[in-house]
Amino acid sequence: MMKKTLLVGRHGVGKTTLKQALKGENISYHKTQYIDYGDWLIDSPGEYAEVHGLGAALAIYSYEADIVALLISADDDYSLFPPCCTSMVNRECIGIVTKIDKADPKRAENWLRLAGCKKIFFVNSKTGEGVGEILTYLRK
Repeated sequence: MMKKTLLVGRHGVGKTTLKQALKGENISYHKTQYIDYGDWLIDSPGEYAEVHGLGAALAIYSYEADIVALLISADDDYSLFPPCCTSMVNRECIGIVTKIDKADPKRAENWLRLAGCKKIFFVNSKTGEGVGEILTYLRK
């Protein structure tokens, strides 16, 4: 049985692509414009993390999840997640660095550690690198 996981991050970070890779689906661009509440993955639009007034929806959906996954792309110029923000969530929070073939995955890892993520995964959803590690972790 998979742990129900909420994917959170800015638009374009690769949440939907990661969801497709984790579920073994064909990778195709699809702009998420609503909370996609699946059987074990909850995909959220990036705007929910970026727009102050929509953040409450993420807080509510975090209670539906076993794990909250914060995503930052290796090519992001900044982090949406302030230091120690995971302390406000009473669920396990993991970090996922996406697009590891680009820019600087270490910088993104540091931002996720500052946010409070203790477990960090590195993934390239298009090649499948790192996807198996996440699946194994979510099955525990």
